[in-house]
Amino acid sequence: MTLRDALSAVIAALFFGLAFVAIKIGVHETTPLLLTALRFFFCAFPAVLFIRPPRASFGLTALYGLTIGVGQFGALFVAIGLGMPVGLASLVIQLQVFITIFLAWALLGERPRPAQLIGAGIALAGIAAIGSERLQGASLGPFLLVIAAASFWGIGNLIGKVAGKIDMLAFVVWAALVVPAPLILASLIVDGPGPLAALAHPSLALILCTAFLAYGATVVSYGLWARLLAHHSAAAAAPFALLIPIVGMISGALAFGEPLSAIEVLGAALVMAGLTFNVFGDRLLRRREKAA
Repeated sequence: MTLRDALSAVIAALFFGLAFVAIKIGVHETTPLLLTALRFFFCAFPAVLFIRPPRASFGLTALYGLTIGVGQFGALFVAIGLGMPVGLASLVIQLQVFITIFLAWALLGERPRPAQLIGAGIALAGIAAIGSERLQGASLGPFLLVIAAASFWGIGNLIGKVAGKIDMLAFVVWAALVVPAPLILASLIVDGPGPLAALAHPSLALILCTAFLAYGATVVSYGLWARLLAHHSAAAAAPFALLIPIVGMISGALAFGEPLSAIEVLGAALVMAGLTFNVFGDRLLRRREKAA
């Protein structure tokens, strides 16, 4: 992976992590389902008026939109709306890394290299350490919803890989077209027409959160992320997402006073170590073999 691609992965992870703060604020301004619909509506418009459709089938593009938009973010927004802490949500959803690597191995025949497996194992130990602290204060329902969101993210990653080396910005933007309608319908069924009518007078907080979620955390981040998965193996790209819980926990601590314990700091250090080994481990192992 080139330095440019590694920096792109870090930028995407940074925006993903900060998105959890925007979600937490946004679900207090409107309902989780409606906030998700707004995110993808403004991700699609007005961009689809200026960006040509991707060179992928409509079915594959729509499936990506439904998996990421309705499945992943619908479940995640509802979980946070039900009280899932931002830091814990940003951590648990990183199960998608291991789901992605497994699916790519099982369905696409991608075999992770030893350095990638070692790096993923180190990072998983870090996640387990953080989870041992955070799970004590989490209720089961929101926790299971975030696991579902992680599963949908992993499936979406696989769909992005199957789409191949296409214009990933166009792929993300056009996929967003299919997301708002089912979410608005679900919101009307679950929450009634009141929240939709209230959008006639949105708060400044809702406007800012929606703008960041639509453009920063979707158009930019998912455009970069889908491109990385198209050009690199899942085992090489996916571990960069393990930066997200670090950003999410720090952001949650600063914005909402969610505490960081010594074990969580240690776990974050292990995640960073695993990511570093994933990037540079092959060189280290080759040097060791030459020295031996």
